[in-house]
Amino acid sequence: MSTHHQKSTPLVAPGHTRPVTHLSFSGIQDDGTYLLVSSCKDGNPMLREWTGDWIGTFLGHKGAVWSTKLSPDSSRAATGSADFTAVALSPTSSHLLTGGQEKKVRIFDLGRPDAEPDFLYDSGVLSHDGMVKSVVWIGEHTGVTGGEDGKIKWWDLRTRKLTTTLTFQNPITSMEWSPQTQRLVVTSGTTVAFIPGLPSGQGMHSLQLPYTPSSATIHPILQDRFVTGNSGDEWVRVHGMDGEEREVLKGHHGPVHCVEFSPDGEMYASGSEDGTIRLWQTTPGKTYGLWQGPGANSN
Repeated sequence: MSTHHQKSTPLVAPGHTRPVTHLSFSGIQDDGTYLLVSSCKDGNPMLREWTGDWIGTFLGHKGAVWSTKLSPDSSRAATGSADFTAVALSPTSSHLLTGGQEKKVRIFDLGRPDAEPDFLYDSGVLSHDGMVKSVVWIGEHTGVTGGEDGKIKWWDLRTRKLTTTLTFQNPITSMEWSPQTQRLVVTSGTTVAFIPGLPSGQGMHSLQLPYTPSSATIHPILQDRFVTGNSGDEWVRVHGMDGEEREVLKGHHGPVHCVEFSPDGEMYASGSEDGTIRLWQTTPGKTYGLWQGPGANSN
């Protein structure tokens, strides 16, 4: 074909001074916009408008922040540092789920901040056999945890009991919940997997890539593509759901640790070792957000 795709020119969101470790978008708010939170080794998680404009910085951590999640209504944020490297908030923001270096998964009642947390046990032993890398909260009563032991575990948060385990050959490197598609997006070794939130053994879709993705995210509306980061190079890649590589996007100056689609699917964000967040249009050239007006794509 003689026609060329318009080149995707990312917007750069500066501000962090160390590698960006995690990105998370809010849902679409009442006014049609959304928010983006970023975690960073500089210990200063940042909150941004959907345009990438800085709103504020969460101060208080003294070390690297590995995970930040917003509540569904964006009224609260949870940040994970030190041992609590993975966090998730319940739909009503009443409880917090955490995981980390200690191989334990804890649930905190935020209405009783002085109370001791409950622990989730697998047959009376620690939650995982390695570091808990990711935790997500699905619906009212389901928690899902992914660990360095290669296991993804589903928990009934009412009984604090394990309900299902799925085992991968390699450590879980990332696990995000895509609420629009009702799927978990998981990376492990060279595998990227798309798993129904409430596993029945049906509907799981997994692919082998020619590299080890650090993070992956699925288009929330079209569900026809996914985007990956890679700690082995500086590129962001777009794949079809059959694994075919569609685009390789260059712009970062260090490995890409995290990627995430916006809730409307119009853009995706990437965070890198270079300390920047880059915002990429799904449809380059489309008038959208900061990509508006003359010269908006010439930055």
